[in-house]
Amino acid sequence: MRFNHVAHRVAADRFEIVVALFTERLGFTELRRTERAIWLRQRGANIDLQFSRVAEPHPEDADRSRGQVSFLSETPRADLEALRDWLAGRGLASSVGAYSDREFYLDIPEALVGFVIEAMLPELADYPVTV
Repeated sequence: MRFNHVAHRVAADRFEIVVALFTERLGFTELRRTERAIWLRQRGANIDLQFSRVAEPHPEDADRSRGQVSFLSETPRADLEALRDWLAGRGLASSVGAYSDREFYLDIPEALVGFVIEAMLPELADYPVTV
């Protein structure tokens, strides 16, 4: 088997805002859409991201930050803060937190179910393994 995509859940009433965040701000392209889900791919990537609509966001999930859609960035905090501000302009509250001084996350509790958007310095993905 060959790895193809990962799937995450998004609150139905915030679904289109999240899709716009990924397509307009993060350069993803819509590959396919059904009534319940969408498949996206970022230019240059070979793994797809699926979002499925769910009725309830479960904002009380304290472990939400342990699940991530992760990005590499030379300026991870600033990039996530720009996304936070973009979301605020569309009426969606979010916050930027930190795992360390090199790893940050954007939490959108009213929209993302069981995950956050992470951004980290590229050096953290420089693994000493050849695949």
